[in-house]
Amino acid sequence: MAQLARLKRRQEFLAVAASGRKFVAPGLILQARKQPTDGSPAAGAVDSPGTAALRIGFTASRKVGNAVARNRARRRLKSASETVMRAYAAADHDYVLVARAGTLTRAYVDLLADLAAGLKHLKLYRTRH
Repeated sequence: MAQLARLKRRQEFLAVAASGRKFVAPGLILQARKQPTDGSPAAGAVDSPGTAALRIGFTASRKVGNAVARNRARRRLKSASETVMRAYAAADHDYVLVARAGTLTRAYVDLLADLAAGLKHLKLYRTRH
């Protein structure tokens, strides 16, 4: 299975955060932004115009814990996103998953449910084909 495309540059993360679309759950924060259609690098698009690839970024601040805890939280979010985002997320959007302190202690099935609920709340949940 191919890896989901990643957001890597700070500018891309800031563009998603500036869109204002977010869902807060005990285990994570999901932010979303529709990808720009002009394909300009200044707009944060990496793919060529006309391609709508789902892109996702992960972040964890020091509020989550030390470096080991932050990396563990990011790994849990990456695993959950591979399961939920690939199957149910709208492909023409950029997403950022922000780890919270509860990401480490929350049951994995609850993280999956939080992520699915976030997609539904943002009206970006798509049923499988």
